[in-house]
Amino acid sequence: LKDNLKPTVQWLQQELGMSDSQVAKTISTFAGFLWLSLEENLKPTVRWFLDLGMDSPQVAQVIASCPMILSCSVEKNLKPKLQAIREAGLADSQIVSILVRFPPLLSYTLERLTDRMSALDAEGSLTEAKLVGAMVMTDQEFQFKFSGVRNRVLDSS
Repeated sequence: LKDNLKPTVQWLQQELGMSDSQVAKTISTFAGFLWLSLEENLKPTVRWFLDLGMDSPQVAQVIASCPMILSCSVEKNLKPKLQAIREAGLADSQIVSILVRFPPLLSYTLERLTDRMSALDAEGSLTEAKLVGAMVMTDQEFQFKFSGVRNRVLDSS
């Protein structure tokens, strides 16, 4: 742990400009972060966010708000979710905007994400704000609000 802590914190502060308070929030929110590999987890995930179009302060904000995102596999988790969001019609700039405002978006399952985007799309209201609102709804709230929409989507398949 000691061998990993110092280089990881230094890298986050030097690479992303994370403040001491952002690093402290990251550690207190997700202590497992301290066991993640700098080379195998942190660097590839940060590079992925930068390649998406975020700047370093935005990536720092996302990590401080939702540090468990660093434990997600880029290939198996993040890329498929990004692809689904793109296929739903959102541009990368919109995706960046959503992630900066609502970092946990990518921590939901792909099934939940696609289900909710499909319902919003069928309703003709797939916007950044509506997607965030749909994601934070409980399953019961979502079923109640979108049951008619979802049935129409399933019937048309």
